[in-house]
Amino acid sequence: MKKQYLLLLATIFALFLIVAGCSSESEDDKDSTTDDSGETAENEDEQEEAKGGELRVALSAQPANLDQPMSTNTSTRDVSRLIFETLLTTNSKFEPVPMLAESYDISEDGLVYTFKLREGIKFHNGEEMDSEDVVASMERWLEVSTITGSIFENSKFEATDKYVVELTLQRPYGLAAETLASTKMAPAIMPKEIIENVSDAGVTEYIGTGPFKMEEWRTDQYIHLTKFEDYQALDEEPDGLAGKKEALVDDIYFEFVSDAATRLAGLQTGEYDVGYAFPFDNYEMLDADEETESILEGAGELVLIYNKSEGLASNFKMRQAINAALDIEKILLTAFTNEDLYVMSSSYMNRYIEKWVSEAGSEFWNINDPELAKELLEEAGYDGEEFILMTTRDYPHIYNAAVVVQEQLSNIGMNVSLEVYDWPTLADKQNKPGEWDAFVNGLTPVTTPPQLNHINPTYSRGVQSDEILDMMKQLEEAPTFEESREIWDEIQGYAWEHHLPVTNFGGYHSLYGARTNVSGFHTFHGGVFWNVSVDK
Repeated sequence: MKKQYLLLLATIFALFLIVAGCSSESEDDKDSTTDDSGETAENEDEQEEAKGGELRVALSAQPANLDQPMSTNTSTRDVSRLIFETLLTTNSKFEPVPMLAESYDISEDGLVYTFKLREGIKFHNGEEMDSEDVVASMERWLEVSTITGSIFENSKFEATDKYVVELTLQRPYGLAAETLASTKMAPAIMPKEIIENVSDAGVTEYIGTGPFKMEEWRTDQYIHLTKFEDYQALDEEPDGLAGKKEALVDDIYFEFVSDAATRLAGLQTGEYDVGYAFPFDNYEMLDADEETESILEGAGELVLIYNKSEGLASNFKMRQAINAALDIEKILLTAFTNEDLYVMSSSYMNRYIEKWVSEAGSEFWNINDPELAKELLEEAGYDGEEFILMTTRDYPHIYNAAVVVQEQLSNIGMNVSLEVYDWPTLADKQNKPGEWDAFVNGLTPVTTPPQLNHINPTYSRGVQSDEILDMMKQLEEAPTFEESREIWDEIQGYAWEHHLPVTNFGGYHSLYGARTNVSGFHTFHGGVFWNVSVDK
């Protein structure tokens, strides 16, 4: 039996694979080992022999699009990162490092970032990437991404040479590079002509510089990517999302398989090589199968997001009542089935980004007091109106958590309607505040607080508090990390006590499965499919 557990270790912000159960294995069992980058160390000769062929991946949900700068969806992130690349990316220590940039410099006053681009980088259409493409892409990112917030307000990208781009900030921001390297709503570089013709609905022609290119998107069936023969890989060792990226298979099929039992059966029979979002009660089953391995990734935070724009949840007293009613331990245990698969936490920032983890406001978390909740409902003026709680079965942990939330709110006298949609529909409805009151969601980790959507006023479900916005501006302008960290404690404490943009449940893992004949697959904020081969 081969067990592989991929965990982000908080103390060094790194990813490691830890081989479990070694004491029960015989000496003939060949368990994977890991290097400092968090990648599975495989026999290079075997991987060389396994080059070519195809890799089939079972996703639990179809992405709404592959437009990275506009989307927070994990399926969009994981598929599009094979097609598109960014100026900077993130290594296994969550440090920003060059990708399409050869290097970058920061002026002494912290206002000007100068990026020297790599030369000879080809787009999938055969054209060479230059500074005009980068400027067009980055200017669009500033317009459509919600993670930029006020950080880059009135900032400007400018092409100063064919292979040189300058970013000029209006005020110094020490976390600018980390934001540019974000895996969430990543600033993907595309050809200028694609940007010039894009509609408000987003990009529909997916042309990037990555190791794989778009071949076909058959709606409701699969996305087919093929190897980009002219891809220019870096020479550095793979490290997180940085370093050498090589397309070792000719084709990747991302198949949309919403039924978890079908994903599991397909993985066990070899129809799929890798599977996503397995229910957590499949954890032991994957380990028991000699042909598969389970992979756990510290995935993010499970939260209840409130509609603060209109409807019942726009009333702060109503949000307080809901927050007071919730038994968070029961919600998490139902969602993940095993105490090893989650961590209860009031921190808005992911527990693996240790320097930003805060306990401020924790006295307003996991109150679990139905009587107090009923009193707050009365103060809110609630009179039995329908409360719409959205969810999706495409992500079992989200659905299971929502069912428990519905039950707990019904127990305090609320009339809760649980409305179930596929993920693309739910993602669309999030932007229509008149159609819902709350929904459970998993938030992917971010490296700095300004990237948190529920603290960002430009995000449709974000914060609506002038006090928090003022404090966030102070955080962004703070000259030292220590001062920023102190302000972050104030922000989180205030949010829990006076605003409640979300109720944070805690951190959780995602459960992946892979066939044991798949070499090189690992996760880092989602699946990483370059440097992966399949021995058929």
